[in-house]
Amino acid sequence: MRRTPARRPTIKDIARRAGVSESAVSFALNGRPGVSAATRDRVRRVAEQLGWQPSTAARALSGEGSATVGLVLARPARTLGVESFFLQLVSGVQEALAARRLGLLFQVVEDTDAECALYRRWWAEHRVDGLLVVDPRDGDPRPALLAELGLPAVLIGAPGHGTAPHGGALSTLWADDTGAMASIVDHLHTLGHRRIVHIAGLPGLAHTRRRIESLRAEAGRRGLPEVTSLTTDYSDAQGAEATRRVLAADPPPTAIVYDNDVMAVAGLAVAAERGVSVPGELSLIAWDDSVLCRNTHPAVTALVRDTAAFGRRAAEHLVALLDGGPALDVRDPLPRLAPRGSTGPAPGP
Repeated sequence: MRRTPARRPTIKDIARRAGVSESAVSFALNGRPGVSAATRDRVRRVAEQLGWQPSTAARALSGEGSATVGLVLARPARTLGVESFFLQLVSGVQEALAARRLGLLFQVVEDTDAECALYRRWWAEHRVDGLLVVDPRDGDPRPALLAELGLPAVLIGAPGHGTAPHGGALSTLWADDTGAMASIVDHLHTLGHRRIVHIAGLPGLAHTRRRIESLRAEAGRRGLPEVTSLTTDYSDAQGAEATRRVLAADPPPTAIVYDNDVMAVAGLAVAAERGVSVPGELSLIAWDDSVLCRNTHPAVTALVRDTAAFGRRAAEHLVALLDGGPALDVRDPLPRLAPRGSTGPAPGP
């Protein structure tokens, strides 16, 4: 007599046996905060009793899955070699994936169309079990595509307002750009700055738009009429060129906010080249901190956050989805502004 194969236990089975929610099971099994130590121990005991195994590992052993996660960057490749943010992000991602014996498939493409085409190919070839998606855009086609393909994903950098956009297993993890920009403007306003320029990143990115809109809103709230934003490709070359352009204005800004560390350091070099004293005549702030910011003279005031931990949390949320957990919308802790030698009181009129 042929026996029916035993059904593999799921997170739902563990939740029912342990008397907790499915999200609590996901948190407990993935070592994430949000449940008590007692609940974590109970869930793990039940999982062991039921013989539960992470679905990604089981799928890989059975040949049904790849035990691999995909990450695609649709940016000019020349801008990535000197920017520390993505290196730190990927290091955190890799740390979390390695703990679960998952691989990372990484590729750089020219634009979003190429990224979507790559997702379709990976899906057709069973190359990845899930995706980490970065640089959300206005009118972004990727969430709908991922729902169509049925690929679990974490969208990094866009608030989902508590729902999975377009349905499907899509979690969101995002930083509060609005709050971060408010802390920057508050710092500069307290120092007496009234002419502020924001040298932003790529146009079309959702976080670029949020930062620009937040700068305008904060400036309007404080009655600062001379505030502008310029977009770039994040490179040192375009950061330097934008700095030269704004410093040639009459009158020039007394403070410049850069969307990454590389452009801020390039801007500092341009100020030295033009004989502009920092911070005596010009204050500079970088959006993301790095060793570059801390080792220039003067050291650059910057927003500080643990980018590797940010990447680690993103990967953990994706693993939770692969294990059958619910889609979540998660806001990361607000970055902290670290005042350093590049910011000081605004010069006189």
